[in-house]
Formats: sequence, C-alpha cells, structure tokens
Amino acid sequence: MPFSPFSLRLYFIMGSQDCDGRDPTWVLKEAIAGGITLFQFREKESSLTMTETVFLGKRLREICQRSSIPFIVNDRADLAMVLEADGVHVGQEDLPAVQARRLMGTDAIIGVSCEQPGEVDKAIQAGADYIGVGSLFSTRSKADAGKPIGPEAIHRIRQSHAHGLPIVGIGGIHSDNADSVVSAGADGVAVISAIASAPSPRQAAEDLCMAMDQRNRKTV
Repeated sequence: MPFSPFSLRLYFIMGSQDCDGRDPTWVLKEAIAGGITLFQFREKESSLTMTETVFLGKRLREICQRSSIPFIVNDRADLAMVLEADGVHVGQEDLPAVQARRLMGTDAIIGVSCEQPGEVDKAIQAGADYIGVGSLFSTRSKADAGKPIGPEAIHRIRQSHAHGLPIVGIGGIHSDNADSVVSAGADGVAVISAIASAPSPRQAAEDLCMAMDQRNRKTV
C-alpha cells in the first residue's frame, strides 16, 4: 500500500497485551471507525505463542486491508514478511533500517525511531519513509521508553532537517496534548493506551482527530 505522510495523522500501535483483556480485533475495528490512519502491530511481552501471534496478526491485517489502512509490524521484519505487512518500524537497537529495506523491498513502508538529528541522518540514508520521535511524555505503555524528551525534540529535528522525513510523535500522547505535538512540527501522533485502553476506542480516536482538527483550524 503506497505511503503518504497523511497516514501518520493518527497512528495506532497495539498488541493483545494493550487491550485490557478485550478482543484486539474489536479494538482495531473500533479505532478504525474512530478515524485512525495507520496501524502498527506490536506484540510485546504478551502471553501469545508465535503461532498465536501470527494468527492474530493475519486477522488484524485483513481488517486493515478492508479499510485501506496501512498495516505495519513493530521491530521484526521476519514477522512483517510472514504477515505480508505493508512495512516495518524499527528502533535504534533493532535490525538496521537499511537491512529492513533490503529484506522487504522498495515498496515497503520503513519507519525508524529517532531522538537525535544524527539518527535522522542515518534514517534518511537508509531509505526510511518516516521517523518516530519520542517518548515525548511519560508513558507506561513501553517499559523501555526512557526519559521523556518533550515536543521540543520534534522542533529541533524540524529545524535541522527542514526538508527531511515525515515525523510522527509518540509517547504519552492523548487528546489534551496532541495539539502541542503537531504544533512542534509533527505530521501526526502515535498512541497506544490512549486508544487501546480507553473505555471506547472509537470515541478516543475521534477525540484525538478532533484535537488535531482544531489545531489545523487555528493555523488557517
């Protein structure tokens, strides 16, 4: 599926461990109905076996395909290939982006987690399609998120890479602070618990979309 920076507008990340015991397929369907624009399958520290992970991933991919939502996989290019995903997102300690590109081909969506301008330079050289910057705020969804770096990190990267890659902000984002992430120069926001753990994933997604729409109206 072709990549567009608009796909980063409301980027939803989820695995079974994030759904508070609810069916991940239901959570994803509700999130899509609420307006998400891209989905990342991130099955980390869950109780699922690899066979169960593949089975769930295929079900989630099919849901995304029916709604023309890009489906990418966290960290693992091998799993992304098995699931026939649209792409993969890698961190600084994962498979290098250049190798992910070689494995998955020129049409795959490749995202890279970055915090510093130097990491962005390497992502550009590796042929990444976008970068994820964070953790911007405190979060409990990722145990390895590290100390929050704030939306200012996005602003610094935008200043040093004015014509660089599209950026999605991640980490502790919700409808009350999404505006500050977009204001700092992000093309969109990525969330886990703000949607996956919400009583109504659909309403949570709608609220995030509304928060960013309000930001866009302010700049017109």
